[in-house]
Amino acid sequence: MTQQLPDHLYIDTHEKLLEFCDKIQHQSYLALDTEFLRERTYRPQLCLIQVKANEFLACIDAIAIKDLSPFLALLDNPNIVKVFHAASQDLEIFYMLTKQVPAPLFDTQIAAPLLGYNEQIGYGNLVNEHLNIELSKAHTRADWTRRPLPDQQIHYALDDVIYLEKLYLDMREQLEREGRLAWLAPEFEQLSLPEKYEQPAGDRWLKIRNIQRYKGATLAIIQALAKWREIKARELNRPRNWLLKDDLLCTLAQQAPEDETALSHIRSLDRKTKDQFSTELLAIINEAKLQTPIALPAYKKKQKLNASKQAQIALLGAWAQQKSTELNINAGILAPPKLLEKCVVSGCESALAGWRHPLLFADFSALLEGQAGLVANKQGLSLRTIAD
Repeated sequence: MTQQLPDHLYIDTHEKLLEFCDKIQHQSYLALDTEFLRERTYRPQLCLIQVKANEFLACIDAIAIKDLSPFLALLDNPNIVKVFHAASQDLEIFYMLTKQVPAPLFDTQIAAPLLGYNEQIGYGNLVNEHLNIELSKAHTRADWTRRPLPDQQIHYALDDVIYLEKLYLDMREQLEREGRLAWLAPEFEQLSLPEKYEQPAGDRWLKIRNIQRYKGATLAIIQALAKWREIKARELNRPRNWLLKDDLLCTLAQQAPEDETALSHIRSLDRKTKDQFSTELLAIINEAKLQTPIALPAYKKKQKLNASKQAQIALLGAWAQQKSTELNINAGILAPPKLLEKCVVSGCESALAGWRHPLLFADFSALLEGQAGLVANKQGLSLRTIAD
């Protein structure tokens, strides 16, 4: 059950926002979450921003307030840690508003595996497992655009930062105590890179499934149509798939209709799209099929490892599982499958970087060089040196 909520502010005017931002500008952290809708638009429609820091708790109505600049300025303050859970979508929204990524960051979803929790753990599950509190799911599919928002819906939204603050303070203290807080710095820096949230229209074709299948004029048309679709979706603020789904886009490229008659024979192209965009589509197709396509990314076929290499990977994986239990670190974070493979194929020195090196390098090297072996016991596995 959700605990009794403390008093909070509902901020729906510019004056209230200025006053609130003035009060929280010297906080060392802000626990943050957003509510938004994206089903019918290209850009997410920001509806609500929830904020918690010490005694300060508020919902900022992003629909009622047209100028959020006082709050957005706080997100760029390097002296305030911005705390999120699964931050990517929230950061994308703020990047669209300011062309800057809030920093410094702390993401409880990224931090959780270093304390033994599952990778990609959801917020509700983490609150339940770490704080022993079960959150309500009653408003999971709520409409955040309607006004006024019911009190129950506001309280549901506030839960996302009330317990996020508790998670952050507790997890940070535990990570500091165990000497692991610095391990997260590279992960959080990656989250702050603007290129993660930039979506160049000309690169959208790279995300089309099985793009490696196409070449020549077909590929050139796919590239041109994907760019047109991205620009048009932004212009109309509509989901790109409302204009052309990927499979239809590829069909158009393969059939390359030259005129309205040929275009009308493509059954999966709906009438509304034909009526609205047929002239543009035909012009793009006819021009693109004469162009040289942009080169596909280099494709390197994965080399199948022999049985000996696979056995070595399994050996390292078994010890990594044991170490993860002893260290209370999620095994998938401590030694992901790709890292184990790289250790076997390229060597542990190149594979193990940063915080993993002191935890795994000596043991992995000893196992691969035949200087140590694994022995089963009541506690699981132990590493035993092999005498020459």
